[in-house]
Amino acid sequence: MAGICFLEAVGLPLPAALAILTAGALSAYGRFHTVAAFGAAFCGILLGDIVLFTLGRVSGWTLLGLLCRLSANPESCILRSAEYFYRRGKQTLLFAKFLPGVNTMSPPLAGSMKMPFDQFLRFDAAGAALYVSAYGIAGYLFSDVLRKLTQGMKSAGFAVEVVLGVGVAFYIAYRIWLFRKYRIYKFAPRIPIEEVARRLTSNDQPPLLVDVRSHGYYDAEASRIKGSIRIEPNNLAEEIKSLPKDRDIFVYCT
Repeated sequence: MAGICFLEAVGLPLPAALAILTAGALSAYGRFHTVAAFGAAFCGILLGDIVLFTLGRVSGWTLLGLLCRLSANPESCILRSAEYFYRRGKQTLLFAKFLPGVNTMSPPLAGSMKMPFDQFLRFDAAGAALYVSAYGIAGYLFSDVLRKLTQGMKSAGFAVEVVLGVGVAFYIAYRIWLFRKYRIYKFAPRIPIEEVARRLTSNDQPPLLVDVRSHGYYDAEASRIKGSIRIEPNNLAEEIKSLPKDRDIFVYCT
């Protein structure tokens, strides 16, 4: 139990929620000690989150990029997680476990944004407890339903295996399609600093420099490249409307 929850917390695609749900159901029949099962799940999640928080503090966006390579679209993966922090702050940690994608990204994002460890630990522990309690209690209360469902699946036997097999095949095909669709975004084109400086001092129309650092790394007093403008990446749909159409635009982030 603890191992599955830990491995999912650090980013591996394992069904921790299903494991907790099953543990809750087994606890109702006396096969698991309720407190021990839920405690193991809680400790596994919290330990995994602490590991990612620490790595996020040390490596910053490098770890976020590595985790997001498992996503179909790395750009939206990072921005979606950052957006939750931008709108809800540390309260994001309370509900992050229920949000696919955001659950793994929240601890390293909190670490990279230099959130105090004691503050992170309080909110993340509360979120882990809420997550384990929700699925564990659901499994406990609906143990009879789950038992009948599993018995029905056993009697269905071959039909269930076929359905699951087809489902897995479609899922794999869907992920391959998403990967091919978004692979163009895996690498952002870059321009050397020397070329930027040359373009800025040439007689031609200079490019527009845009600061797109995430809110966690930017504030009103932050230093910015001279002549650049600031736009908020989490409000890109509106911000982009004010950008000129007749100039080259170079963006820079953290």
